[in-house]
Amino acid sequence: MKLNTIASALALTTSLSISSFAIAGQDQHSYANLEQVVTTHIHLDLDINFDEKSLEGFVEHSLSWQDKKSKQIVLDTRDLEIDKIMYKAQDGSWHKASYKLAKRDDVKGSKLTINLKRQADKIRVYYNSLPIASGLQWLTPEQTASKTQPFMYSQSQAIHARSWIPIQDTPAMRVTYSARIQTPEDIRAVMSADNSDVKIKDGDYRFNMPQAISPYLIAIGAGNLEYKEMSHQTAIYAEPTILDASIAEFSDTQAMIDKTNLMYGEYAWGRYDLLMLPPSFPFGGMENPRLSFITPTVVAGDKSLVSLIAHELAHSWSGNLVTNATWEDLWLNEGFTSYVENRIMEEVFGKDRAIMEQSLEVARLKEQLKTIDAPDTILNLKLNGRDPDDAFSSVPYIKGQLFLLYLEQKFGRDKFDVFVKEYFDSYAFKSLNTAEFVKYLNDNLISKYPGIVSAEKVNEWIYKTGLPADAPNPTSDVFKVVDSNLQAWLKGATNLNSLGTDKWTVHEWLHFINNLPRDIAIDKMKQLDSAFKLTQTTNAEIAFAWFMLAVGNGYQEIYPALDKHLTGIGRRKLIVPLYKTLVKHDKKEWANKVYLNARPGYHPLAQGTIDTLFK
Repeated sequence: MKLNTIASALALTTSLSISSFAIAGQDQHSYANLEQVVTTHIHLDLDINFDEKSLEGFVEHSLSWQDKKSKQIVLDTRDLEIDKIMYKAQDGSWHKASYKLAKRDDVKGSKLTINLKRQADKIRVYYNSLPIASGLQWLTPEQTASKTQPFMYSQSQAIHARSWIPIQDTPAMRVTYSARIQTPEDIRAVMSADNSDVKIKDGDYRFNMPQAISPYLIAIGAGNLEYKEMSHQTAIYAEPTILDASIAEFSDTQAMIDKTNLMYGEYAWGRYDLLMLPPSFPFGGMENPRLSFITPTVVAGDKSLVSLIAHELAHSWSGNLVTNATWEDLWLNEGFTSYVENRIMEEVFGKDRAIMEQSLEVARLKEQLKTIDAPDTILNLKLNGRDPDDAFSSVPYIKGQLFLLYLEQKFGRDKFDVFVKEYFDSYAFKSLNTAEFVKYLNDNLISKYPGIVSAEKVNEWIYKTGLPADAPNPTSDVFKVVDSNLQAWLKGATNLNSLGTDKWTVHEWLHFINNLPRDIAIDKMKQLDSAFKLTQTTNAEIAFAWFMLAVGNGYQEIYPALDKHLTGIGRRKLIVPLYKTLVKHDKKEWANKVYLNARPGYHPLAQGTIDTLFK
């Protein structure tokens, strides 16, 4: 069904989500029996118990039976303790249901099979999460910025929602949800929903998400959170120590929304607020609708890293509105989002900055392609039972973005913009897989303008390994000047004072460091460090680039600062490659010592990745 406006899509979220369930059987990572029964709404009633590191209460499922003969519903769980399950009879009374919790699978968790005497409109699962829940992190007051109150937050993508909610945990389905969350009185809770009830901190909060979303977008956070608006549509929740800095850093968020509305249609989610998380958050951001979760590592003081906000905002169209049906189709989510992100940055900050960011990301992709197994460089990735967290690399993000940039360059931006907007409109509040997208692409772009891009070329991008020979290779005139000055300095034809670094952006610094010879002489590293204080930089991205060079090159002066870097943040992008490089260059003992100290403050997702290095 093609929708003419986002507004009309909102009225049809339930019917659209149900109509797409036929593809659910393709999701190898869910036990859910969507062909028989579908949850259309969930209500959560949970207490946050910081002492026990547990969520305790029940989830109520409103059911739509697809098979009129079935009396069984299968939910996904992982490391949950089930107390009892009730179903609601036609007279409104509640009765116990029988159930079986299967043995735990390392990837998928435990299959929860619920058997009913008759089809019911609603069931309730009474349960509690465990401290080991992969989708929750519990922080002591000492591990937070304010040091006064504990903090808890969720990370449900890809299949971690099942570790704190018994649910049909597949992106092929969508639910609306409501919640009552109780906390200690001095703790504020927020969710990926309407947060208008949380302005008063009283320990009892109500939430409602009226638009249907996939389960991985259900999110919760709780801690010493204050609130301040940036515009009529945007606000920030954060610990007091970082609130004002975050407001200043992300003040262009409303401008980003306004520009994207003009390009791709009206923002469909009401408000767009940000939750600033503790430094342990393992990602740059998480696009939870209405409330993106953001790492503090992008608060640089100069708006140099706000492309992350553009990325999470872009998910409001790509990912949240139009969703990948399985995790093998992740590129449909992240490739489109990376493309839209860059378009937002161009509109708000100019073409030069957008091209610099493209160039840096493509360089990162090309480096990562050298280390990834060839089958994992295919856009339509085959996981073959592996954890869907393995799908997250530069490939779905940047190769996906380059494919769309290739189409834009071939067809022209005027035609491609119309295609993208109509794509978002046509699949609003639906999930689709790669095959369905290829058909839509052929019908609405390739065949519509014949002789420009062949079906064979589309297949090469999506189903073949590596990058096509004619892939876009964005080059920045700004970077060409940096390269020229760098070569002159390396040859001794100029000195560091002549590089013009006083006016450099973060992007120029990253390009400069990343293009230094990997075997650069130690005395030249000392010169750079003395002149620019790179070891002591407070910009997390620059620090990462410098430390990666220094570890590989044996520059010993960085280690006290590197210890502080690894201990102070938990963002996987900025720590995992460093641990790997340390192990590779005979610093495993030192790295393990640092990790043992830092590990309690890392998210379980980061712990799981790094643990394997030291086994």
